[in-house]
This record gives sequence, C-alpha cells and structure tokens, in this order.
Amino acid sequence: MRITLIAALMLSSGFAHADEGQWQPYQMPSIADKLTERGIDIPATQLANLGQYPMNAVVSLGYCTASFVSPQGLVVTNHHCAYRGIQYNSKKEHNYLADGFLAKSMSEEPSAGPSERLYITESVTDVTAKITANLPDEPLQRYEQIQANSKALIKQCETDDYYRCSVTSYHHGLEYFLIKQLIIRDVRLVYAPPESVGGYGGDIDNYEYPRHSGDFTFLRAYVGKDGKPAVYSPDNVPFEPKSYLKINADGVKAGDGVFVAGYPGATSRYNLTSELKFASDWLYPTYAKRYQLQIDTINKMGEFNHDIAIKYAGTLASMANRMKKLNGLLDGFKATDIVGIKQSREQNFLAWLTQQEPAKAKIITELERLLAEQQKQTQTNYYFENAQSSTLLATAKKLYRLAQEKQKPDAERESGYQQRDMKMFRAGLKRIDSSFDVEVDKTLWLQDLNAYIGQPLKVEVFDNALNNATDHQDFVAKVDGIYALTELTNPEVRLAWMDKSVAEFESSSDPFIRLAVDVHDTNMALEKADKELAGKLSKVKPLYMEAIIDYYKANNWPVYADANRTLRITYGMVDGYQSKDALYKQPFTRLEGITAKHTGEEPFNAPEKLLKAIKAKDYGKHEISSVYNDPRSWFCKLTSCVEPKNDFNSVPVNFLSSVDTTGGNSGSPVFNGQGELVGLNFDSTYEAITKDWFFNPTITRAVHVDIRYILWMMDKVDHADNLIKELDLVTNESR
Repeated sequence: MRITLIAALMLSSGFAHADEGQWQPYQMPSIADKLTERGIDIPATQLANLGQYPMNAVVSLGYCTASFVSPQGLVVTNHHCAYRGIQYNSKKEHNYLADGFLAKSMSEEPSAGPSERLYITESVTDVTAKITANLPDEPLQRYEQIQANSKALIKQCETDDYYRCSVTSYHHGLEYFLIKQLIIRDVRLVYAPPESVGGYGGDIDNYEYPRHSGDFTFLRAYVGKDGKPAVYSPDNVPFEPKSYLKINADGVKAGDGVFVAGYPGATSRYNLTSELKFASDWLYPTYAKRYQLQIDTINKMGEFNHDIAIKYAGTLASMANRMKKLNGLLDGFKATDIVGIKQSREQNFLAWLTQQEPAKAKIITELERLLAEQQKQTQTNYYFENAQSSTLLATAKKLYRLAQEKQKPDAERESGYQQRDMKMFRAGLKRIDSSFDVEVDKTLWLQDLNAYIGQPLKVEVFDNALNNATDHQDFVAKVDGIYALTELTNPEVRLAWMDKSVAEFESSSDPFIRLAVDVHDTNMALEKADKELAGKLSKVKPLYMEAIIDYYKANNWPVYADANRTLRITYGMVDGYQSKDALYKQPFTRLEGITAKHTGEEPFNAPEKLLKAIKAKDYGKHEISSVYNDPRSWFCKLTSCVEPKNDFNSVPVNFLSSVDTTGGNSGSPVFNGQGELVGLNFDSTYEAITKDWFFNPTITRAVHVDIRYILWMMDKVDHADNLIKELDLVTNESR
C-alpha cells in the first residue's frame, strides 16, 4: 500500500519536520526550544561548544563515528566500524572475526592497522568569504581558484604534523567551513565480540527490525610519551582525552528524549527531482547489479579458501551493506511516491520563487541543464572507469600520478598528493595486502572488463593498451599475463615506486605501470571535464540554495545543510513505528529474541556462552522490568497500536528512536537528556532508508545498540572486568 497520502498529510500539517535535521553544533542554540520539548536538558550552548563535554569526546574514524569512554583513551564504536582492525589481526591460527577478542591488559592490545585513525574535531570556522572572494567566471579557473583558496587556508591551519585541516562545502557551495582535527595515528584493538554477536542476523536482518545485534567494539587511542600523536610504537602510552562520556547503566525508556552526535556521510534532500529520477532509474540499479555480482563472486571464492574469506570479510560486509541500502532505496521509491512528493514541493517552490523574485526562476533552468550534462558524463564514463578497477592498476595509477604531481610546487599539487598526504599514502600502500588476493582481484577485474566489452562506448587508448583484445578469452589471456609479470604484489616494490621519477615510470616494463601510463592522459582529460562542470555548478548551485533557504524559512521549515561527513547533532525520542506490514514495531528488543532466532547456522549462530547465560537468566543488575515510562507512547496516542505491558523482565538488546541519521553515523553515541551515553547508533529500519532523499517522520527510525546489552556482554558473557573498571558508570539514582 502506498503511503503518499500519509506523507502529504504530514507535510501539509507541518508535522513532517518533527525531529528532522542534521544540525551543525553552532546551530543548537537556535533550536533550544525543540530540545527542551524532547526532554533534552543539557544546555544547547554547551552542545555548541566543541571544547566542552560531551562534544569533545565524539570522534571520527574517517568513515564512522566513535567516542571516548575512559580517561585512558578507551573508545567505543560499532563492530562493523572496527571490522578492518579486527580483520587486520585475524589469522588462520586466531580468527578474531569468528571468535572475538579481549585484551586483559593494555600490553595485549594490538595495532588496528597502519591506516586506522581517530580524528578529534577541535574547531569549525566559517571561511566562506575567504573561499568565494573575487572568483573568476571561467569555469575551470573558478574551480581551481576555490581549490587554491582552500589549500592556502589548510596550510595556514596545519601548523604542525599533529593536525589535519580541511575546507568543506555546505549547502552546495553557499558556505565553506575550515575544520581543524587532531589526528591520533596509533589506534589499537581492545575488545570485540565475535561476528556472531556483532553482526547477529547478518545481511538478512540488515536494515530490518526487530534486531538483536551486539554491534559494538572497543578501541584505544595511543600517543607518544610526550602526549603528542605518533605512529605505532610499543613505547606509546594511552591518550588522555579532554573529556570522556559518562555511561548511564539505567539506559532509556520509551518516550525519553535522546540525541546523537556523529559524522553522517551524505544526504540529498535539497537535490532536484531530476536527480532523484536519475538515481532511481539508472544510477542505483546499475550500481546494485555490479555489487551483487561482486558479492556472489567473493562469497563463492571464499567458500573454497579461508584466507580469502578473512581478507575480504570487510570488503564483503561493506558491499553487502551498500547493496541492501540500494535495494531499500529502490523499494522505498516504489512504496512511497517520493518522486511525486518532491515534484509537488518543487512546483510549489518554483511558483513561490516566480512570484517573489522572477529573475531567479531562471536559475532552475540553468541548473537542470548542467545536471543533465553531469548525468550524461556519469553514464559515458561509467564502464571505462570500472574497467580500471583492478587494485593493482588503481595503485599504479596513483603512483604515476604522484610522480607527475611531485614535479609541481607543493601548494599546486592535487589534493591527496601533497606532502601532508604522504603518511596516509604510504600507509595505504602497506595495507593493501591485508584485503587483497590476486585471484579475487583478477576475477573481479575480468567481470568489469567483460562489462566494458559489452557496451559501445570504448576508449581507444585503453583498448590499445590491452592489445585490442576483443572477447573474453583474449582478455583472460592478457590479464593472466599482466598479473604474472607485475611486481606490484610486493609491498616493498610498491613503496619504492613512491620515489620514482616520471621517466622511470614511462620506461618501466611492469605491465600495470605501463597500463597506468597509457591511460593517464585520458583520465586527466576526463578529470578536467569534471572540474569544468564543477566550476559551472559552483556558480549556479549556491544561488539555488539561497532561494531554497529563503523558501524554507518562509514556511518555517528547518534549515540545515545536507550531510557531508562533518560533525552534526540530531535529536528525537525513543519510540517504535507502524511498519509496512501494518505491524507496530515495539521500541525495544529482548535477549530472548536472540534465542528465538538462533538456528546454529550463520548468521543466526549466537555463541554458546551467550546462549547459556540467557538460558540461565544470568542477567544480574542489567535486567529491566519495564521499558515504558507511560502506558502508551506518543505514536500510539496518534494511531492505533498494541497496549505495551510492564513485563519486559530482560536485558534490552536494541532500541529505536526518531533521530535523523544516515551512513557515517554508525558508531555514533546515543545520549539521554543529560548527555550520558545510553547506546550506539548502528542502522536504520528498511522503511527509513529513503530518508537520504526525504524525511518522513511516520516511518523514519534509527536502530541502536542498548548500552545495557553492551554492559551485560562485558559483565556476564565475556568478563571484561578490566574494561568495566575504566568506565564512568552512573545510574538515575546516583546522578
């Protein structure tokens, strides 16, 4: 049943924006009244201050969120966010993915890998005027001037090697902020449950509810003896954060106000309807088809080779998650007429704009023209870019690009190839082997090459580099020869290429190096076209966003920037929802749900010691008699649902809330109204996946690991007593 009518009613009533918003911290005072309405008592001015508790305890992993929970640098995040670190330490003789890991002392905590980082945001400064002043009109020059202005500010900001600065665009180039982050380069694995806990339910339960996932892991930040960030060394000491989160062992109940702080990845809520249609009709289905083929291939190869299964576990989990999300988006577009909703709102906006400022209505026409050009470029280049997907070819291309860039002054180099980037560049080359297998890489590349063959948009230089291979057998023979002759599988050889000259690349006999050299000019031409288009869009999109923001303010709608991997705060309340199958999903799940789902086979193969603890009802102080403050939640008062009963009598495992999250919020701390940790964000419900494009409060729910489940696992199952002693545990009575 389509829910267009419900969504439209919510929109017309103004209720659609109930808990909507991924707010920059500085905006919190402007919504202080909304926080108070939700029962969030911590002052909004405190949340706006990145130097105060709790915001200075929230950190980024670069792709997920985490938070400090002890004075000795202990960090908690999701299990799937720490997957690479667990995988990095897993071997045939000790598979921590399958068996879990617990360091009983700091001396037993291994490195999570050379590429793992923690980023602590210390300041966010509006630099819009400095980025956009006196920009030229010519598109490529305009793009390059924006980049040059950004690099100059970054260089000024990075006063030493301990900090990483970036300039990030908000509202599609209307605003720019300079972000300064302290980098922790020594991150270690401390405690991870087995995957049968951390990923309980696997892909079957992914984005589904009810859930019973123990998606948590503890890491630790280390620094040099002088207290400053340093690369891994046995002599390093635990980092002392400026603050760490208090943990409320009583957790939350239905109806309680909560907020989440983290680094959400990307949303598209201000994008035009034409962009949504392109994503729905071509982009998402095309990506999904490729992901599914890769997933099936890796799974099949992993069945026969345990090493492959370990090496590609993180890659596979990431692909499966993307695949499920893509399918959820496509299903969501069918179940809810989001195209129709956005089209209606767009038409209303255009009518308003034509009446208010007729001259600005032309902006939309120009923007649509540029977006059509961008979409055509995406389709034209898709198969050629995928045909270069081999890990070793990608590495060779980066190395040759580095040699080219090193001929320029550092300030003029492309981002990613400046001197400031070299530590991460080197760490990336070192890390390849931990998630790479020649046969898998070869097989996946051949699949992309076959797809390239089967479509008409060929690139002559690429075809020539492959000796004009015209069918699958030709490609197989050619590719076998390339992998047989390359030396890039040797990590020492890869690292040595960082210091080679352009001439040495161009005279190399290594087949991947030669291929990288052959396609370089074509790739640079495509990159130049992308930059020219970005320069054109940098003139039009900010004007569009100015108009959109004026329209939103005129309607008293929330105005916040689309997610862009920068620190945001979102608020809501603990509550269930009416699902697509007409069932009301209660906000909490119980330990008994684990045993009910248990089959003994992956992904419902809970560890024996966990099952024994549940069977014995060894719940201790973590047991909760009721998860309700009131006999009925607010949603039940508006609709019809089952009367909740006060007979929970178990340990809560996962819970739902109406906070506004997306990818990148994984691992984000979930706070109660006093700013105490009560859970970890890890997922969304299937019906809510389309919130990246449109926020619908009736079905938008985030899924969290309950802190009481984490503490129970630590206490009764894995006996992580050493870590429990580090935590600052409070209760509602002791507060």
